[in-house]
Amino acid sequence: MINELQPYSAYKPSGVEWLGDVPDHWEVKRLRNVVNMRVSNVDKHVKADEEPVRLCNYVDVYKKDYVNKQMDFMQATATADEIERFRLEKDDVLITKDSEAWDDIGVPALVTEPAPDLISGYHLALLRPRTDELVGGYLLRALQSKSLAYQFHIEAKGVTRYGLAHDSIKSVWLPLPPFSEQIAIDCYLDYTDRCIRRYVSSRERLIELLEEYRQAVIHHAVTRGLDPDVRLKPSGVAWLGDMPAHWETTKRLKTIGRIRYGLGQPPRELADGLPLIRATNVDHGRIIDKNLLYIDPLDVPSGRDAILREKEIIVVRSGAYTGDSAIVPKAYDGAITGYDMVVSVTGAQPEFVAMALLCKYVRDDQLIVASTRSAQPHLNAEELGTAILLVPPLHEQAAIVAYLDKATADIDADIDRARREIELLGEYRTRLIADVVTGKVDVREAAAELSAV
Repeated sequence: MINELQPYSAYKPSGVEWLGDVPDHWEVKRLRNVVNMRVSNVDKHVKADEEPVRLCNYVDVYKKDYVNKQMDFMQATATADEIERFRLEKDDVLITKDSEAWDDIGVPALVTEPAPDLISGYHLALLRPRTDELVGGYLLRALQSKSLAYQFHIEAKGVTRYGLAHDSIKSVWLPLPPFSEQIAIDCYLDYTDRCIRRYVSSRERLIELLEEYRQAVIHHAVTRGLDPDVRLKPSGVAWLGDMPAHWETTKRLKTIGRIRYGLGQPPRELADGLPLIRATNVDHGRIIDKNLLYIDPLDVPSGRDAILREKEIIVVRSGAYTGDSAIVPKAYDGAITGYDMVVSVTGAQPEFVAMALLCKYVRDDQLIVASTRSAQPHLNAEELGTAILLVPPLHEQAAIVAYLDKATADIDADIDRARREIELLGEYRTRLIADVVTGKVDVREAAAELSAV
């Protein structure tokens, strides 16, 4: 789609070094010249002498492109003056003003629906476009472009927490097309964004279905074996049901492997060093190198057995991915494990145990249940060690592993392909927004065709 768009017929210097040339009929203005800015001081406390309100907070803006009255907002209170001053109106743009990371500063969201009791909360700046000068939807897209957002990033001050001064926000340069053209840009980008989101949603659903299918294939193999006519017997575990009659009785994980804790709090990061495997690198039986960190091996405390060896199994201890696991491939032999637990299997084939740990009857019915004794899921070594596994003869374990390696290879390839499509669409969306709001391409004709449909 972006390759079909053409540049404008004439350009002129913008006067802003990073922006370069802009279409000849565009202007470039400071944000202070086209918006009224208000920075909220309304906190999350409830006070008896104040009026009840719904508070739009940092997370509501950071995780959403749009803010509407149907969202689930925090209940709080505010004074009448605060309600009047920070009440959200249609086409307001909220940006994150403070954050723990410098590149989370300036993230925007557009208010599409106001409500009398909905106000801006702390850590946000409210940008209200001036009538007939700036379209809220265009401002949203402009601030989503990396080149404009970078102005916020370089102005963010702090060490462990970053924030923007009021003047830093107001001083941001904004390429400014005529008002009617802003509407066209907003229309075009809104349409393409909806198309991209629909396709991404379909890919995400495909990944869910593929992962469910992968899970079913693994579960059947490690609980029933490969013989469709195998004779069954009761497993002795009510929620597990029957098992192949010639398999051994069920075993606790601690009887076939040694469990140890990882490093715990990681030391300082390095540009180059030993890879640190964290929960975010463990993905349904595989270790992925996305956002991989590196640490100095000299910073690992003496006596802490945090070195990973090939065919050991990492098990996530806490958080959203509690109980997820992955076997260590040769490529990560010698890496460091983070906060999670490690299983060294001695009484079975490690690859078979790794497959079994991914099954619903282990992860969902045992590990997740054990970890949710408190509000925050958390699994310890004792709970992991008591997990019950079905253990077939060694030769059958090897056959099941060989079968599953082949059976899941195509599924994994399809999952990886769908994830790559999502990544490429994200990159395309980022480039498209940047090129459109900085005037590199002209979308007026395309927007007119959309309006005519």
